[in-house]
Amino acid sequence: MDLDEIFQNLANFENDDDRFRFLYELGLMLGPMPRELYCEQNRVHGCSSQVWLQTFLSHDGGSPVLSFHGDSDSHIVRGLLTIVIGVYSGRRATEILELDPAPIFQAIGLGNQIASQRANGIRALISRIQKDARDLNNTLSD
Repeated sequence: MDLDEIFQNLANFENDDDRFRFLYELGLMLGPMPRELYCEQNRVHGCSSQVWLQTFLSHDGGSPVLSFHGDSDSHIVRGLLTIVIGVYSGRRATEILELDPAPIFQAIGLGNQIASQRANGIRALISRIQKDARDLNNTLSD
């Protein structure tokens, strides 16, 4: 399922229960990470659930592109992780740093429905992605 289809599905749900059920199912589709990637270095701090994020770098002849893979011990968080990874993966560091995630979550109707702890976790996840992009950007400019 592509990102546009995920956004469309979430926007069409009439109630929060259906949205969260969809997030749960989306989380079930997120593939597991290799066991060795479940380490402290990949752990995202600030989340109430356990969340891990691995950043991958690829070169397509131009500027490096960042991609992400992650996992969580919560299926709903895994669903949110799927969306965040879908938004940020496959972009250059400068694109990631310029992207404002707030409108994305407002557009899919999750702005007010998620618990504050879960919202803090999403912010921590996005901050981690932005940090990785900033670190890469700084490395490239040195």
